[in-house]
Amino acid sequence: MNNHLLFILCTITAAVFVSGCSKKIMQSKKNVVTYADKYIDLHLHLDGAITPEIAKKLAAVQKIELPAEDDEQLEKLLTVPEDCTSLNDFLKCFALPDSLMMTKEGMSEAVYLVAENIKSQGVIYAEIRFAPQLHTEKGMTQEEAVLAALEGLKRTDLKANLILCCMRGDGNEAANYETVELAKKYLVEDGGVTGIDLAGAEAIYPTSDYSELFAKAKAHGIPFTIHAGEADGAESVRCAIEYGAVRIGHGVRINEDKSVEELVKNKGIYLEMCPTSNRQTHAVEDMSDYPLIDYLNQGIKVTLNTDDMAIEGTTLAEEYRYMERMFGLTPEQEKIMLANAIDAAFTSENVKNELRKELGIENA
Repeated sequence: MNNHLLFILCTITAAVFVSGCSKKIMQSKKNVVTYADKYIDLHLHLDGAITPEIAKKLAAVQKIELPAEDDEQLEKLLTVPEDCTSLNDFLKCFALPDSLMMTKEGMSEAVYLVAENIKSQGVIYAEIRFAPQLHTEKGMTQEEAVLAALEGLKRTDLKANLILCCMRGDGNEAANYETVELAKKYLVEDGGVTGIDLAGAEAIYPTSDYSELFAKAKAHGIPFTIHAGEADGAESVRCAIEYGAVRIGHGVRINEDKSVEELVKNKGIYLEMCPTSNRQTHAVEDMSDYPLIDYLNQGIKVTLNTDDMAIEGTTLAEEYRYMERMFGLTPEQEKIMLANAIDAAFTSENVKNELRKELGIENA
């Protein structure tokens, strides 16, 4: 497997477990009591948020011919099919958006357009994450990719920040350390790069392999979240916490080890949970057992997010409606999750206080 295909594989969290993608669940607001109509998304992958409309705009700006004859065909290229039965089907959805973000112009425009799109959906704060090393195929450097993303971020008035992803994989150690150094160089409290992440094929490349990388990040004072407890089990989460992660990407499988569950609760670790993603990647096989409500009831600091919203065919509003309809999520629980998201955000206290005021949440 060449490195590019491996890196694409790594952007699909838990993809190693994908053997089929269950049919999308249509959301309904009927008979639902809701608190949330404004949202915070802490776990949003840039390449997973390229909708057909955004793809067309990126192609036009860069004079790239899209491999689709009409909108219907384009949507099929960018969205998980309802009858998805293989990993290859899932991987196909990332090839096109990646190809549209290999230049400075494409990267800047992508960040701007994604920010504007989610703002129109009610998102009032977001952290958009991407792996700079995945955007260097046509000669753009990691640093140029970061600078282009920062340029795009400045063009939107959405409150938003960037998380730079390191990638699990073989032969990319130097690229990962470069990403950490770039995060250090461009780290700000708000309005730019505010943290890093480790994404990719967790079950193939375990979290335990990355101790030196995160020791370096910790020494630099870079806040970080780590994808864990999704494709791999609870022990991956324990490892991430030992490294110093204050947030866990997904963490849905912590209930496989009660000691890890207690660790997450007692240390006040925030979980970035993404239900539709977990359903489609089969991180959770039976969604009737989805543990979000159970975690909330235990006092675990849960947040609700999208992951790869365009590829999954969802929005953050739909994630909330899904939780309401399927699991009886209450307005009070929604308020708790939004408060958790504000507390967990890699942003300044001033921005956090602005978000609390806008959402009617008292400052803890």
